[in-house]
Amino acid sequence: MTQSRFLAGVKPIRRVAMTAVLAGLTVQLAACAVLPSAGPKSRTINALAHEQTDPSIPPVQLVDVTAAVSARLKSAEVPQSFAERLGDAVPYGSVVGRGDMLDIAVWEAPPAVLFGASIGGRGLGEDLRLGHSAGLPEQLVNQEGTVSVPFVGTVRVADRTPEAIARDIQARLNGKAHDPQVMVRILSNAAANVTVVGEVATSVRMPLTPKGERLLDALASAGGVRQPVGKTTIQVTRGSTVAAMALSDIVSDPRENIRLAADDVVTALFQPYSFTVLGSAGKNEEVPFERTGLALSQALGRMGGLQDQRANARGVFIFRLEDAALFTRDGQQGVAATPDGKVPVIYRVDMKDPMTLFAAQSFPIRDKDVIYVTNAPLADFQKFLQAISQIVYPIVAIQNATNF
Repeated sequence: MTQSRFLAGVKPIRRVAMTAVLAGLTVQLAACAVLPSAGPKSRTINALAHEQTDPSIPPVQLVDVTAAVSARLKSAEVPQSFAERLGDAVPYGSVVGRGDMLDIAVWEAPPAVLFGASIGGRGLGEDLRLGHSAGLPEQLVNQEGTVSVPFVGTVRVADRTPEAIARDIQARLNGKAHDPQVMVRILSNAAANVTVVGEVATSVRMPLTPKGERLLDALASAGGVRQPVGKTTIQVTRGSTVAAMALSDIVSDPRENIRLAADDVVTALFQPYSFTVLGSAGKNEEVPFERTGLALSQALGRMGGLQDQRANARGVFIFRLEDAALFTRDGQQGVAATPDGKVPVIYRVDMKDPMTLFAAQSFPIRDKDVIYVTNAPLADFQKFLQAISQIVYPIVAIQNATNF
C-alpha cells in the first residue's frame, strides 16, 4: 500500500499527524543502517587479513592467542641489560678528560742542565737532594684534548691515563734533560659529571671521583626516587645509546649497578609503559604498567574485564606492531613490513575457550598495545530494537491521541 492510499482513509487531523510520522519513520529507518558503535565489528576485523585495501600498510597478520603463541612471544623477548649494553665505565681519574686540570712535575738528576734553575713544584715538585724538579703551571686540557709542556711541545692527553702521559713526556725529554723523571696527576674535575633527573627527590649534577660512582650512588645523591621501587624505571643515556631497566631488577642484580661514565644522564621514570583499552571493556582508558612486564590475564583484570551486557567474548583483539624478525624465525618465510621493520599484527582472544586463560597467563603485553573488545551480535540487535522503539512509540501515542 502506498503512502497516498494509506492516508486516503484517514481523517484530516490524523492525516497530518500520520504524514509527519511516516516522514520521520523514513529518515530513522535509513539511520538504522548505521547503529552507534565503539569501533569495528568482530567480522570486520576477522576479514581484515584477507580484504585489506590500504596499499600503504603491509598485510595485517591475524594470530589466535594460544599457549604456543604465548611461549613464542615470551622467548622472543630480549630484556635490556645495563651490564650488557653499557657495561662498567672506567673510573674517573684513570683517564684524562677534556676540561680536566693537570699537574705535571718533572725531575732532573744532577747536574740539571734543562730544569736546573726551576722552582719547586706544587705538592709533587719539592726539591730533592739528588736533583731538581720543575713544577709546571697547571695545565687545562683543551677541547682538542691536548696540553703544552715546555721543551716538549703539544702533548695529546685526552682519553689517556696519567701514567701513559708521563711516559710520553719523559720519552720526549730524553736527550734534552739529564735523566728526567715525570709525574702527572689530575688536579680537578671540570667535566666528569653525571646528571640525575626525573622522579627523584632533587635533580643533581653529580661529579665523579676516583672511587668510581655507580648507578645506585647517583640515585642516592639525588635523594632517592619519589615513587615505589617496583613501579620505577631507570633510563641511562650514554652518548647515542639509551637503555632502560626496572629499578627492582637493578637492586636485585649487582651486575646491573654499573659504574657510570662522564656525561651519563640517569632518568628515573614512573611507569612509562602503558596499553590502551577500547570497546566493551570494564573501562576505556590508557592503563600504565610496570617495566617488569604484564601478562594478558593481568591486563584483563586492570581494565575491569569485559562488560557482560555488551562484550563479545570471542571478539577480544590486541593490536600491535611486531618486529619483523619474529616472523622469520625457525625457517619461516618472511612477511611484508613497514620501513622501520614492523609488521601490523592482530591477536585474537577467544575468552569462551577455557584454555585461553592458561595462555593469557604468559602472553606478554607490550608498550602501546591496543586491546579492543567488540560488541556481541545480540548487543547490536538490542540497539536496533531501541531504534525501532523510538519510532513505534510515537506512532502509538499519536494513534491513541487521535482516537479521542
